[in-house]
Amino acid sequence: MAIDYVIYKLTFPNGKIYVGKDIGGKGHSLSYFGSWDNEYVQRDFTDEQLRDFTVRKEILLESPDKNLVSKKEGEFILLLKSNDPSIGYNKTHKARK
Repeated sequence: MAIDYVIYKLTFPNGKIYVGKDIGGKGHSLSYFGSWDNEYVQRDFTDEQLRDFTVRKEILLESPDKNLVSKKEGEFILLLKSNDPSIGYNKTHKARK
C-alpha cells in the first residue's frame, strides 16, 4: 500500500535536523530528501566529512490528506525546534522576538 503524503525528519551526522514534507504527485518517494539549503548545511562539515556522509530519514506522519500534512509540517518544525540554527536546518517558521 502506497503512502500518499508524509512529514519526515532528516538527521545529519552532526545531530542537527531538518523537517520536511513529501506531497509529490505519486505519493511518498524513498529518494526524496527535501529542499533544504545545501550550502547552508555544507558549511557545518569539512570536505573530509562530506566524503562519507550519512543522513537518516524518519517518517513522522503519514496521511492521505495533503492539506493536513501541509499544516502539520509547520507544527513539527516548531515542536522539534528545527528552525533554531543550533538544532536544525529549517529556515521557515522563525521564532518571533
